[in-house]
Amino acid sequence: MQSITKSENQWMNIDYGYMVNWAAHPKKKDESDTLAVGAKIKSSKNVDVFFIHPTTLTGKLIAGHENAKITDVIINKKTDESPIRFQASVFNEECNVYAPRYRQAHLKMYDEKDSTKLYESFGKAYADIRDAFIYYLANNNQGKPFIIASHSQGTTHAKRLIKELVDNKPIQEKMIIAYLVGMPVLKREFENIPLCMDSIQTNCFVSWRTFHKNYHDDWANRLDTNIAVVNPVTWLTTSEIAEKEKHKGAVLYNLQKSFPGIQETQAEGSGVWISRPRFPGSILYNTKNYHVGDINLFYIDIRENIKTRISQYELNHEIE
Repeated sequence: MQSITKSENQWMNIDYGYMVNWAAHPKKKDESDTLAVGAKIKSSKNVDVFFIHPTTLTGKLIAGHENAKITDVIINKKTDESPIRFQASVFNEECNVYAPRYRQAHLKMYDEKDSTKLYESFGKAYADIRDAFIYYLANNNQGKPFIIASHSQGTTHAKRLIKELVDNKPIQEKMIIAYLVGMPVLKREFENIPLCMDSIQTNCFVSWRTFHKNYHDDWANRLDTNIAVVNPVTWLTTSEIAEKEKHKGAVLYNLQKSFPGIQETQAEGSGVWISRPRFPGSILYNTKNYHVGDINLFYIDIRENIKTRISQYELNHEIE
């Protein structure tokens, strides 16, 4: 593995040698350790996941507060008890989970028109992610194969991270897969890392955004052929509908209960389109943009796919 020099972060470096600056880390007890229904934790984990969490800095945007503070107790608690518990935990059976805290951009910065403010806000957030990944490679990875996973704002930064530090670099071969969820990712986003075409391919990436099958918006287009979309039930890029019976299961706010077969799923255009999920309380589930459920609506499907990809990678590389 090549040596990577720590970047010059013009916004002040976060020291990732301190556990407090990690939302999840194998050397601490954290919400990523939460066991979902049916979880069977491997006694020895030879694969890491570097997970970049989505935006938890929401609400009113106040000038001068375009980014979260790394020490914000309220935001950190919200991060831990939401995406770390309900998203990052999907990896805990097979992987050592690393999830850095970072000075995330406020949600409303996605609507910002001032290019300078955009550069400052997202640049500051990305610089932290980059430094955390470099620290992880230098101090924790020890040559292990790894997964990069992200949701929403996390995917905004993961795309850039992979382009800068993984794509066409010696460590690319060590990346089993990237799960880049919740933001548009181009089919040819990377120079040398392809879109996964099935459930077992490795050294590739998958991506999807989830919408109701009748959803219409500029954000989602069934005719767009440029965006990478994989069906997280079949793990194919083709547009055949996966019937409800193929859906392995959603895990929602009660991690001790899964809901299999609650939606049919189709990958087409720039998104994954599903029938309205049917589960207790779903009568109140009126939204048609299922962004918040991009991972949890397919939790068991993802968890099983992680096992499949790791097993295939180990087979390809003759790892026992």
